[in-house]
Amino acid sequence: MVNIDNCLDLLRRLVATGDMNDLPLAESAIEEYWAATPLRARKSGLLYIQQILHDQRDRISRASRDFGDALDAYIERKLAS
Repeated sequence: MVNIDNCLDLLRRLVATGDMNDLPLAESAIEEYWAATPLRARKSGLLYIQQILHDQRDRISRASRDFGDALDAYIERKLAS
């Protein structure tokens, strides 16, 4: 999973199911994206992913929102590193 579209597609599916047991899979997808992306594009890509996920927040279930919140916190930690 090298490109941002593949990463985002997987994250959308994981958020849609809202299974907290899948959080390590989501984190792994972000780590793979991070490792495969040039340094100068990493943070802007994660901000893009974060914005897309935020835009869908009002249309998802409570479990999906909880998963999305946990994913958002992970992205925030990644952005701060």
